[in-house]
This record gives sequence, structure tokens and C-alpha cells, in this order.
Amino acid sequence: MRPLRYSINVTLDGCVDHREGIATAEGHRHAAETLAGADALLFGRVTYQMMADAWRPPASDAMPEWTRPFARTIDAAKKYVVSSTLHEVDWNAELLRGDLGAAVRRLKEQPGAGLYVGGVTLPTALAEMGLIDEYEFIVQPRVAGHGPRLFDGLSEPLDLTFVGRKDFATGAVAMRYVPTR
Repeated sequence: MRPLRYSINVTLDGCVDHREGIATAEGHRHAAETLAGADALLFGRVTYQMMADAWRPPASDAMPEWTRPFARTIDAAKKYVVSSTLHEVDWNAELLRGDLGAAVRRLKEQPGAGLYVGGVTLPTALAEMGLIDEYEFIVQPRVAGHGPRLFDGLSEPLDLTFVGRKDFATGAVAMRYVPTR
């Protein structure tokens, strides 16, 4: 069974608005390496559309040179999109319809290195179902003071066990956890 992993940037006060993160070459390099280790990416509609708008060529060609490895990695990745409102997707993507839990379990049962989920709403739903196998929180040295919060609306506490960390020159820290079972 391939694991489902979740990685997200978060400010010290829990804000997960992508505009509040601190974009660096080191952070993008880490993200490219992380995504390169996945067989496929799992996005909700909002995250899929946001990523496609920013990282699909030719839009990604206008980004700084140091973002290009990340852009190439995400552009080439297989993507699954959870949406009840989109009628079709492109950018190497496939729509997932029907029962979310059953669809994600089927993806996890396939052989491979793993899946990565991005975004805010979809990962919260998957965490509620106990389907995420590893969490990576890249804590940015910033207090946003506003914005959507990490796992806002989770019905029960999510107990996690620390499994590793990576420190960045900017002061950001990537911390990895697995669910405590």
C-alpha cells in the first residue's frame, strides 16, 4: 500500500494562506524533491486551479529561475482532482468522483512510492477519515495575524508522533509527523 503524505507551509500562528509563506530557492528545492518522490498528487478543485494557473507553462516560465525545478516537477506529475463541480481536467490530471474515502483508499492500494495531497480543505477531510499517513508542516518564521488556519474545523484532535525535521537557512523548519495509532 502506498502512503498518502501531506505537506503544507504554515505561519507560526497557524495561517495556511499560500500568499503568507516565504518563497525561497531552498524552500522550492525542498518542495520539488518532496513531490518528485510521489507517484501522483491529490488536489481539490481550488488547489488544482491555483497550481495550474501558477505552475503550468507558459505561466511558470515567467517565474524566477530558481522556481523552475519545482515548476517542471509539478508540471510532469500525475494529478488526481477531487471535484463535484468540474466537468473535465487537463494538465496530466484525472477527476475523482463519488465516495472520497473509497476513491482515496483505491489509490493508496495501488503499488508505488506514495501520494501527496495539497491544499487546505481536502486534507482536513482526509485527516477526518484517518487516510493521511504522514504530515509535514513547514513552519515559516512569520506571524500572519489572519487567514485560514491549519485544520480549521477538525472535529477531533489529531494526535501525531514526531519522526523528523529539516531546518532551513531562513529559519523555517519542516517537521514531519505520523498519526499516533
